[in-house]
Amino acid sequence: MTFIRRSAFFMLILAAALAVSADEGMWLPHQIKGLALESQGLRMNPDDLYKKDGTGLMSAIVNLGGGTGEFVSPDGLILTNHHVAFGAIQRASSKEKDYIQDGFYAPARADEISAPGYIADVLLGYEDVTAQVQAKLRSGLTPRQRYDAIEKAEKELIARAEKGGPDLRATIAAMYSGNQYFLFTFKRIKDVRLVLAPPLDLGNCGGEVDNWMWPRHTADFSFLRAYVSKTGVGADFSPENVPYKPKSYVRLSLDGFREGDFTFIMGYPGRTYRNNTAAEIRSDAEAMKSRMGYFKDIIAFFEEAGKSDKEVEIRYASLVKGLYNGLKNYQGKLEGFDKIGLLDKKDAQDKAFLEWVNADPVRKAKYGSVLPAIEEFAKRLAAENKRNEALTNLVSAYGGSQILSVAYTIVRTADESLKPDIQREPAYQKRNLPLIRQRLELAERGYDLATDRAYLKHRMKALRLLPADQLPKALQTLFAGKSDADIDAFVDRLYDNTGLADPKKRLMMVGLTPAALAKLKDPAVEFAAGLEKELKVLREERKAKGQEAVDLKKAYEAARLEQRGGKVAPDANGTLRLTFGPVEGYKPKDGVFYLPQTTLAGVLEKETGTSPFIVPAKLKDLHRARDFGRYADPVLKDVPACFLNTTNVTGGNSGSPTFNAKGEQIGIIFDMTYESVVGDYYVIPEYQRSISVDVRYVLFVTEKFCGAAPLIKELGL
Repeated sequence: MTFIRRSAFFMLILAAALAVSADEGMWLPHQIKGLALESQGLRMNPDDLYKKDGTGLMSAIVNLGGGTGEFVSPDGLILTNHHVAFGAIQRASSKEKDYIQDGFYAPARADEISAPGYIADVLLGYEDVTAQVQAKLRSGLTPRQRYDAIEKAEKELIARAEKGGPDLRATIAAMYSGNQYFLFTFKRIKDVRLVLAPPLDLGNCGGEVDNWMWPRHTADFSFLRAYVSKTGVGADFSPENVPYKPKSYVRLSLDGFREGDFTFIMGYPGRTYRNNTAAEIRSDAEAMKSRMGYFKDIIAFFEEAGKSDKEVEIRYASLVKGLYNGLKNYQGKLEGFDKIGLLDKKDAQDKAFLEWVNADPVRKAKYGSVLPAIEEFAKRLAAENKRNEALTNLVSAYGGSQILSVAYTIVRTADESLKPDIQREPAYQKRNLPLIRQRLELAERGYDLATDRAYLKHRMKALRLLPADQLPKALQTLFAGKSDADIDAFVDRLYDNTGLADPKKRLMMVGLTPAALAKLKDPAVEFAAGLEKELKVLREERKAKGQEAVDLKKAYEAARLEQRGGKVAPDANGTLRLTFGPVEGYKPKDGVFYLPQTTLAGVLEKETGTSPFIVPAKLKDLHRARDFGRYADPVLKDVPACFLNTTNVTGGNSGSPTFNAKGEQIGIIFDMTYESVVGDYYVIPEYQRSISVDVRYVLFVTEKFCGAAPLIKELGL
């Protein structure tokens, strides 16, 4: 939806005059001191953002494993997005209790619903371990030997860090493609419960129509709570557990803001690719085009399956929502590549880089071959990816058959169990076995057996149509001389005779050795084991090739750091980051200017009476009566809904708090604008905008619509 304001000209003049400038980086805590945030508008001591004793503001930011949340009370209350909590809402829902559609509120702590599969990782600290990792890399190693050496070093460092307690969780993240390594240590909280979620018509207002778009009017928030044992240890769900007492929690502000005000965001962004070369981006663009067709096919299948069965719709709701999100993101990126001429910009950047390299004999000897080697490698790898993806997608939990995915997980776990723990693939080490068992248990709420059977038939028939050079060898043999009817019969025999439809049998199988599994003669397990023979070969090949790519990129990023005097933000990789910029509108195209705020009135303006633009009657009554409480903005004369700022976010930032200059929360990040999704690869400041739901809208819906006054009191308001 587009709207044009007559005051656009004056708004543009105002925007140009704003004193605060946008920043193009996602910065690690130790890099904050070099940002001079006080000169940008910060009105708190920057030393209070991150403290090694866990009392800094950053310690209130929670990694939810794919999303971000923040502690907002001394009793472990977590504020995040509705779409981040959607998996918990979906798993708790049924035809009889449809919390997705109707929303949920627990008026008492005893009513809060367990959210199995959700974890809350609280950062305890991090340290530079570059020297320890690189000490394992002696000269003369092959790429595969370097891969093994790095993995062994990381495993040893992680094991050492996790010895300090049963709820410690460590991870190592490479920055600048391995020029630096950091060890992050967390307190892992495994008992997370759903406290409040607005109904779908508010929490997902606008649905896929508005997704990645502005203006937005989505109450994209939910409340969770973290629980620990009575001794304060992160433990599995138990009625005896008590709310976690964080050392630091966020204060919410009702004071609002003005256009041009300084804001900042802290969270756990997933992946960006801003330091990629032109060759890498060309390869990524082709991969995105391919995946878009795959996503559309999956969405169409499960939407059709859910039309006649509400339970099926609920079980696949989270998958379909995620696929739609990815599909539109890819679409926005590809359009953005063309709109800003990204490849031309990157070609020019690469040319300037080569000129800088060649201007000095020492640099030329050190870096002169890096860019051509990256380009050659990207072309070579692209030819292999299609064949590899066809096979990996088949056994994936995200878009594959769930029965086959479960079978594959069991096969891999059994194979890895024969190795000493230090030699196992990281995902299958003993520290991760509880997570594997939990995933197998949770699979029950994320699929329907009859639909899964039909879906595997559908995917197998689609794969049979692939060119021979894109078809995995394991499937070439299976499909040889076979018709669609033969494929149907094969899948039916598999589902009729597997024991994996029984959750108890799944958990029994996951502890067996390969020999014991083979004795069961389960057809799904046997099929998965056959696919694993080829997947194992591909996986081993990719380790060496992946390290070769890392080595090339490491040299390139080292040169870029040298070229720019170290002033390069590392690409996002799931670690805690800070980004800052002012509240500001933007001009997406000729003749159009977007204001940076929306209001509750806009929610009603969008109503069509059909999904995704249905406004609950109670919300209309509240607006008609102007029953806004203390949540109305004095300038807007309405409840503010959402707002824009010029910060840099990406997937994983969802649920991150947006702070004002004093370090008080004024919003929750839930999206980027369509024009700025290209920012994952290249930031165009005039387009780069992040979208937050205003905390005043969050609190208005919580108190006035949901009737959750006790939560408002807990928030200290």
